[in-house]
Amino acid sequence: MSDASGPRAYDLDALRGRLLPARDGERSTSIPELADADRDLCAIALALPDGSVRSSVDGEVPFSIQSAVKPFLFALALADTDGAALARVGIEPTGEAFDAIKLESGTGRPPNPMVNAGAILTCALVDGDDPDERASRIVAGLSGFAGRRLEVDDDVAHSEHLLGDRNHALAHLMRDEGTLAVTADDAVAVYARACAVLVDAQTLAVMGATLALGGVNPVTGERAVSARIARDVVAVMATCGVYDGSGRWMRAVGVPAKSSVSGAIVLSAPGKLGAAIVSPPLDEHGTSVRGRIGAEALSDDLGLHVFG
Repeated sequence: MSDASGPRAYDLDALRGRLLPARDGERSTSIPELADADRDLCAIALALPDGSVRSSVDGEVPFSIQSAVKPFLFALALADTDGAALARVGIEPTGEAFDAIKLESGTGRPPNPMVNAGAILTCALVDGDDPDERASRIVAGLSGFAGRRLEVDDDVAHSEHLLGDRNHALAHLMRDEGTLAVTADDAVAVYARACAVLVDAQTLAVMGATLALGGVNPVTGERAVSARIARDVVAVMATCGVYDGSGRWMRAVGVPAKSSVSGAIVLSAPGKLGAAIVSPPLDEHGTSVRGRIGAEALSDDLGLHVFG
């Protein structure tokens, strides 16, 4: 049942209190910085069409965006290629893990932009003549979604690049298939910096709202991408954003979302709001345990399910 008070008065700290007893899940060990993340960090934020942003305790604690960056990378690639990126990456769910060593049979394309292969490719499609220019374009583009200047955690970026063996394997496979035009190391380096961009729950909620509201940032009033691109990205989030758990997510939560190994989930409720939930312990699908519980509660309490 929807909360009659609506999102402007919704008690985010009370919801956070409901999530804290959940102790299941493990932090990602893919890089040391994620393995050392605060297990007790738990934050929820909402960004509304009127530009107001609300959060619980911990809403301004920074963390690396990790895989929650993927919808925005896809959006930037679509913008910088006038939509031609749709011919370079698939949009179908895989039913497999986010880092599966798999490309589309017969095309050599990544199956969708929400898995690692797809995100590595979309990083290579944004404007820029070299890795530094592409990384700068990505940070500037993400800052447009966020409504503020974002920064990169260089230590996280270094770890991502150094320890991302499967990402390097995916990049080399795409090079071999003729899908990736830049070198494998170039592509992985740019992707590593994109994943290392620092955000907080409030910022990520604004980014989700920018997609949900047709590409216009509700805080700044500035357009980040076209309405068509925002629509296409949110559609792919709905089918592919929670990897091999996307079907279960859409049945239970019914809000397009993107999960992340940092424990962040960004949600884009079309025409309504953006939301973010952050808590590092993950389930077997790489989705925040508390984040999943909190997203279901938000959807139920605020009537956000797109099929409700």
